Amino acid sequence: MSHDHDDRPQLTAAQAAAVLNPPAGRNGGDLVVETLQGLGATTVFGLPGQHALGMFDALRRSSLRYVGLRVENNAGFAADAYGRITGEVAPLLLSTGPGALTSLAALQEAAAASAPVLAISSQIPTAGLGGGRHGYLHELRDQQASVRDIVKSVHTVRTASQIPSAIAAAWESALTAPHGPVWVEIPQDVLLAGTTLPVVSAMDATPRELYPRPELTIAAAHLLSHAERPVIIAGGGVVRSDASGKLRALAEKLDAPVVTTFGGKGAFPWEHPLSLRSWLEDRHTTDFLEDADVLLVVGSGLGELSSNYHTFRPRGRVIQIEADAGKLESNHPALGIHSDAREALADLLEAVERREDPDAAERVRTVLEKVRVRIEAQDLTLEQQVLAAVREALPDAAPSFWDMTILAYWAWSAFDARRPNTMHSAQGAGGLGYGFPAAIGAAAADPTKPVLAVSGDGGAMYSIAELATARQYDLPLTWLIVDDGGYGILREYMTGAFGETTGTELARPDFVALAESFGVPAVRTSPESLTADLGKALAAPGPSVVVLPALLRMFEPTHL
Repeated sequence: MSHDHDDRPQLTAAQAAAVLNPPAGRNGGDLVVETLQGLGATTVFGLPGQHALGMFDALRRSSLRYVGLRVENNAGFAADAYGRITGEVAPLLLSTGPGALTSLAALQEAAAASAPVLAISSQIPTAGLGGGRHGYLHELRDQQASVRDIVKSVHTVRTASQIPSAIAAAWESALTAPHGPVWVEIPQDVLLAGTTLPVVSAMDATPRELYPRPELTIAAAHLLSHAERPVIIAGGGVVRSDASGKLRALAEKLDAPVVTTFGGKGAFPWEHPLSLRSWLEDRHTTDFLEDADVLLVVGSGLGELSSNYHTFRPRGRVIQIEADAGKLESNHPALGIHSDAREALADLLEAVERREDPDAAERVRTVLEKVRVRIEAQDLTLEQQVLAAVREALPDAAPSFWDMTILAYWAWSAFDARRPNTMHSAQGAGGLGYGFPAAIGAAAADPTKPVLAVSGDGGAMYSIAELATARQYDLPLTWLIVDDGGYGILREYMTGAFGETTGTELARPDFVALAESFGVPAVRTSPESLTADLGKALAAPGPSVVVLPALLRMFEPTHL
């Protein structure tokens, strides 16, 4: 068997010499950072630990920018936001055992939100692997078992020569639709051992594209072209695949109303005549969706929140476009199209026939008016005032990151994101503490724009240590803390279910004084002065904190 070598790289004499005589003093950690650089990474997040020191020592010999957070979970949230904002892989460097395990809640959120995070964890020395009880520091019988249910793929390294290939394979997995977190683990001795391997050069880990099958596109186009009442549900997949322009063009060609899920905020213009906005937790919206004779679901699995807590019962045909094969028809029978949202919308846009529905915009207005009347009957002026103040203060292009707090629950339904990929929350996995560390990741990704984080006082305490990180890196972010003295949403849930609460009331610090002790300017505001105080903080360089003492309430649910 002969091989054609004409396409092999042609090296100059200087390049050949560099390959054959790599610099001295390199180790396995250098192979990690060289691989990341060769794949195009520029920024890494993480926290050093004893077993991972080989990687961290190698960082100083690289051009990679390191953003170090104070808790591994927060470092994971920062990487998650970096991946969401850039669409690029966010490397997350972790140590073994407690360090690795502390990152798991953040990786669960990255998995739920399809954020491309590349976690590279150290491991105990190679001699300790295999499940024996050797008593190494941080030893787990099977560290991979702790992450395997969370991440897309797991990649194990046992020798230095395996490092570039394992990281490249993980990188490709993270970026293959649907995006998601991946895991690489490398033993301590492999990271520390000296290497004479050549310096890692540019690597190609281009993910394969996920195209729709043509016969499914034809079938979907026929259903939509001949529908009487088509409606579109646009999920996070539309935002992640940068397909909002194609979504709008398709909706206008079909005269089809569009509702965006909480993960799809900004995918469709809020003020568009066909926009049903995001009132998915409202029975009027649910009724409208159920009445559609053809429902196109793009980039959403129609999970708990998107289906009004599984009370949604579609009566018409459902077409579901979804990059995650496991979500296809997982909740409702459908014409399932396994595809990236952008590719499928592009094909559908060409294949559908133009239809005109002069009543579509009026039907949308009717639903939104019913929603408005329902909310206005509940005496929730303060909540709407606070949300409007945030919207007025926040520049259109500035990203915002919302923790699991009452104001965020309002924002899911009622906040105009204005631009795609600007509003993010932890609604995928639903863990506390996401907002502020995620904002750190976004500010690291693009320090030219101010970033807003929104937390309650309970969630804020999860990530208060990251005020030191924001100050250390002088990042342009503002943290709005809504202080209601406890876990506000749980207070409401427990009162509604049991008539009284347990464990929801919290002692908390003076957040203004605490922020100032970190060297971060802070102000206590009121609903009346929130727009001005928030606007001033967002316009100032570096980090800032705005504290709003307020007891906000949720609007009444319609699914009970």
